Amino acid sequence: MSIVLTDDFRESFFQECEDLLEAMNDGFRLMVDDQHEIETVHAVFRAVHSIKGGAGAFGLDTLVEFAHHFETSLDKLRSGKLDLDDEVLALFQRCGDHLADLVAAARNGVPVEERVGTQLNTELNDLIGTAPPEEAPESLDFQPMGLDLNLGFDPTTAASYQILFEPSAELFRSGNEPALLFRSLAKLGVLSVELDSSALPLFLKLDCTKPHLFWKLTLESDETIEAIADVFEFVEGMCRLDITEMIAPATDLADPGSPVVSLPEAFALPRDNAEPRAERAPKPPSSAVRADSTGRNTSATIRVDLERVDKLINLVGELVIKEAMLSQSITKIALPSENEVSVGLESLKQLAGEIQEGVMAIRAQPVKPMFQRMSRIVREAGLATGKRVRLVTQGEHTEVDKTVIERLVDPLTHMIRNAVDHGLEDAETRRKAGKPEEGTVILSAAHRSGRVMIDISDDGGGINRAKVRKIAEEKGLVSPEADFSPTEIDNLLFLPGFSSKEEVSALSGRGVGLDVARSEVQALGGRVSITSNPGEGTTFSISLPLTLAVLEGMVIEVAGQTMVVPITAIQETLQPRTAEIHPVGHDGRVVVNRERLVPIVDLGEVFGFRTAPDVLDHHVLLLVETGNNRHCALIVDGIQDQRQVVIKSLESNYGHVNGVAAATILGDGRIALIIDPDGIIRDATGYAGGEPQFYSAG
Repeated sequence: MSIVLTDDFRESFFQECEDLLEAMNDGFRLMVDDQHEIETVHAVFRAVHSIKGGAGAFGLDTLVEFAHHFETSLDKLRSGKLDLDDEVLALFQRCGDHLADLVAAARNGVPVEERVGTQLNTELNDLIGTAPPEEAPESLDFQPMGLDLNLGFDPTTAASYQILFEPSAELFRSGNEPALLFRSLAKLGVLSVELDSSALPLFLKLDCTKPHLFWKLTLESDETIEAIADVFEFVEGMCRLDITEMIAPATDLADPGSPVVSLPEAFALPRDNAEPRAERAPKPPSSAVRADSTGRNTSATIRVDLERVDKLINLVGELVIKEAMLSQSITKIALPSENEVSVGLESLKQLAGEIQEGVMAIRAQPVKPMFQRMSRIVREAGLATGKRVRLVTQGEHTEVDKTVIERLVDPLTHMIRNAVDHGLEDAETRRKAGKPEEGTVILSAAHRSGRVMIDISDDGGGINRAKVRKIAEEKGLVSPEADFSPTEIDNLLFLPGFSSKEEVSALSGRGVGLDVARSEVQALGGRVSITSNPGEGTTFSISLPLTLAVLEGMVIEVAGQTMVVPITAIQETLQPRTAEIHPVGHDGRVVVNRERLVPIVDLGEVFGFRTAPDVLDHHVLLLVETGNNRHCALIVDGIQDQRQVVIKSLESNYGHVNGVAAATILGDGRIALIIDPDGIIRDATGYAGGEPQFYSAG
């Protein structure tokens, strides 16, 4: 049992490290943008210090040593003894990257190259002008009984303090260790520690998840009470702490005549065996985050195993299917619309929708942690190429399915490295072109038309299409006689084996980066497009489905087949008149809509159900918009209903079908295809992006 608990505490520590590293990177980003205040520096320092404290509790000596050097330098910065310039900030960012590597290595049980840490420690020591500390490593074998840490202070000139310290379970879950706190406290004076185990129950009644020990400490020091309380700053809210200043060395902690210093309520922690306080009038909860009896807010988040969330999502999907089946059954028996069953079913439908939204929100995660990881990729790519690069992030709070985020890291890494290595010019070239020497890479995310759009843009020289085509021909990837549009030439970058680098480096040159990136995005049901303007830069656009288990769709009928169109892609429905339809080319047609000509595509013809009808008087046109702001009018025979449908992966159960995003089960048990508007437009019109598709009707 103890091993299981240790593993749980250890995992909680590493999860806490993720939040701390995120806070640290947020601080560095504000420093880069010169938008920080002194509190930002304090926040970065606290993050590093907290990681160090938790690592010490688990014996992660390498992590503790490096974090100690790092926080010492940060302390110089926050105290005003160190100026923050570009070189110092770059060093701190590299230290933050190495700290993240050490955390990951400790979590996975793998070694880390010592050379990097040694080099960074040397640079930090040179920065603050001190030699490496020759401190003996702290031992974690703490003996609380009878510990006397006499550091040579004169007790005759120091004040005496009695300290009651009672940790909560949260303190241990966060990776903190009382022994380390006591050692820090001992540096302030002469400390004696007494362990109180009176609340320890019998073995058969012992609950290993709750602490049962507390400590009585006596400190003789000339420090102030505030300085003593600062030792416990990073466990604020996770312990009960009472500090009593004694006129003379005290022997009884509970001396009623002793003055007690009032501390912040966050330090107060009620004991299970404490005397009951006077009852207060009950107050109704005013928010979702409820404060406990100490006045401290409970944690606003919980961590749940991903498997449990997946199971809940599947159950919600089944609930939606059953609701659809009941609705269809009531329709068949033709019950009055105002009967109790119909009214109750409508309420069930609303509840199912609310439950679905709540469950989807649990699974969705912001892209911010992934974007922060890309900051390191940009820095490393800039160092490898000798280019000054700045990363700008937008839409960090855009939420995507957690599994999608995890699988997007590799393709984004390839595309960002490509932007730095190939897209951005060197400093001399940029200077001659009238651009700043520092290149900019913009990483943005947004929700558009029910999909997630992620753009990677650079302000470089754009794609040299003549060079791209020449290389593709030399490598035998395309025929010299082939006629390509500018967009088609840009897409040659995704061909397997294509590379514009003449020499292979650690960063690029093998011709596998963009090809792999596109394959991985396609495996997620997404697409990649390129837009490039010579002299201005290049943008890689990734379009991804939300990949949620349930979506709102419009159920349509096409040539006797039932299909579903995502409601987020539908702009409006049209009942066209013959005068509004115009032929284009050999067999193309467009419809006039808001002074624009929109191409018409027959879904029945796309899927081989029928030939396109000549007359559209008895049909409906669905005007759909894709993630790249492309429009198209889809011919359907009729609209049945608008409802929530459960997404069933078609690729994992059958295979990829062009123009189809997934499948679903209708209320009568039939299978219906969920169409992919982007794929339909791309296959039907041949549009690949980068060029306008609208023409003025006038």
